[in-house]
Amino acid sequence: MRAARKAELTLDQLRIFIAVAERQHITQAAAIVNRTQSAVSAAISSLERRHGVRLFDRLGRRIALTAAGRTFLEEAKELLARSRATEQVLADLAELRIGSLSLAASQTIGNYWLPPRLHRFAMSYPGISIRLTIGNTQEVAALAATGDIDVGFVEGDVRDANLAARAVDEDQLVIVAAPNMKIPRKPDSGWLTAAPWVARETGSGTREAFETALKKFGVRLVERRIVLELPSNESVRAAVESGAGLAVMSQLVAESSIRSGAPVTLPLQLARRRFYSIRHKQRYLSLAARALLKLSGEDSQP
Repeated sequence: MRAARKAELTLDQLRIFIAVAERQHITQAAAIVNRTQSAVSAAISSLERRHGVRLFDRLGRRIALTAAGRTFLEEAKELLARSRATEQVLADLAELRIGSLSLAASQTIGNYWLPPRLHRFAMSYPGISIRLTIGNTQEVAALAATGDIDVGFVEGDVRDANLAARAVDEDQLVIVAAPNMKIPRKPDSGWLTAAPWVARETGSGTREAFETALKKFGVRLVERRIVLELPSNESVRAAVESGAGLAVMSQLVAESSIRSGAPVTLPLQLARRRFYSIRHKQRYLSLAARALLKLSGEDSQP
């Protein structure tokens, strides 16, 4: 027959042992741990019997620690202190005094919309560390789908049944051009089709918005004239400012340049688009993540 498994040592047993060891007096220890004298004696006897080690010498009405008892006392104190530290970690996590967040965001959000919100979050919860990865919408969705991040933020539609997406804000899109580019008062589909365009790479939310905008203004995608395809908002903006052509971009990206006069916006109204938070449906949403989402404008309650 298999030997009976020994019962695991409990924190309550450690507290009783330490109280007895420090006072070397059963009655005084019983008062400290709020147990009866017989319960304390039984706990010590059970501990010794279960592990086959004598922890105390019984000297008449007195007790004294054995050499084994003195060794175990130091270990027991360390274990109990570690237990208290562990409990404090849980309390700190619950009260958002410590913790971490792993985030990913598409470029427009990660470089323009999210930073001031992360600053406000850091001011409210200075003990929470944040790691942010910036990529395009497809890359952020891939990280969320594998569970490698707590929360992602994207401006494009994400079609993945494993991901939960919720709107957190809206973004205004504009068409921009270099100041020296000749722009008609009412640009029509023919002019827009012939004009040179600078675009983000396929897979970005801004590229998706670019495609949608051209369709709205009657430009067939097979006829569009893309002269440059670039991997970041900043490179697209710089190319437009140098005179490379037109571009569709977020007003968040363009506004500082527009104020300085380069580039300029076309007199065409584009639809607003939504920013979304995304996360894996089966990944636990931590308290820190919930706090960030609430600050970002999402009601994260199920």
